[in-house]
Amino acid sequence: MLSDPPAPTPEITAAREALKRNPRDLATILALGDACHAAGLSQDAGQAYSVALRIAGQQGQPAPPVGSALDAALRRAGTRVAEYAADYEAFLRGRLAGHEAGARIDEALDLLFGKRQIYFQRPTRFFFPGLPQIQFYDRRNFDWVPALEAETAAIREELLTVMNEASAFQPYVEADETRPHVRNTHLTGSADWSAFYIWKNGELVEENAARCPRTAAAVADLPFDRIPGQAPSVLFSRLEPGTRIPPHHGLVNTRLVCHLPLLVPGPAYLRVGNETRAWREGEMVIFDDSIQHEAWNEADQTRVVLLFDIWRPELSEAERRAVTDIFASIAERTGSSVASG
Repeated sequence: MLSDPPAPTPEITAAREALKRNPRDLATILALGDACHAAGLSQDAGQAYSVALRIAGQQGQPAPPVGSALDAALRRAGTRVAEYAADYEAFLRGRLAGHEAGARIDEALDLLFGKRQIYFQRPTRFFFPGLPQIQFYDRRNFDWVPALEAETAAIREELLTVMNEASAFQPYVEADETRPHVRNTHLTGSADWSAFYIWKNGELVEENAARCPRTAAAVADLPFDRIPGQAPSVLFSRLEPGTRIPPHHGLVNTRLVCHLPLLVPGPAYLRVGNETRAWREGEMVIFDDSIQHEAWNEADQTRVVLLFDIWRPELSEAERRAVTDIFASIAERTGSSVASG
């Protein structure tokens, strides 16, 4: 049986009466928080403190003078809200200590306590409903991955040969106003993020494939999202030292993007949604690029991955055929590609 809550103290009662007259008075709200805290009513105190902090952070709300009583009260409120949250989190995680629930429960708790944000698929051109919101896919669930990873050394050797020719790579973000994603940034037309294509917009680049036969052969039987004139694209994606690709969303959510890291000379990262991973040479990364993502190279040398796109495994064969026809029909009617450009 639950015990009755303690009766409010005179300080709590006085603060509540004052708030009836002026419900947005910061000093009174903070006084209510302090009174609840002193009475051991942490939930009520946390609610009052949180309201005060939100009001203080609103646009147009003047900041109290540094060192003033109100400034000190707001700082105290922030400290106590953080302490309440930490205690609450420790309580919940303690209750789960005997469970072997895994990474998704950990992520759910991180979201609950504001340690991560919630991200969803937001493709810029075509949204297919009902697909799971998965940021990074487990590469162990794709039977073709081990064979491709085993070719890393051979693919890297061909890459290094190509890199000896300075003009072989072209800017990934071409200077074209129809380009989505990171248009109008410093990367437009820049060699800081550049590409050497084996396949481009659904077509084999014969000359480049002939220069990289092991690479072309290694990807030949992958489950590409084959859409004539649009997909797949297979390329060496080069990111120069200190370069950052800003947050953006992919074009469609019917595909996954794959990276086989070939040259990772130092710290370099890919963030998808609320998870950030470091590339590791020879270890495949598979992710949903319709979820907000960004990448950066903190190393003092060039980072290169083999990049390509595949069908999402959740799509049936019938759905893949229908999506292919939809994209082709849109291109025929409008002259605009859905899955590339």
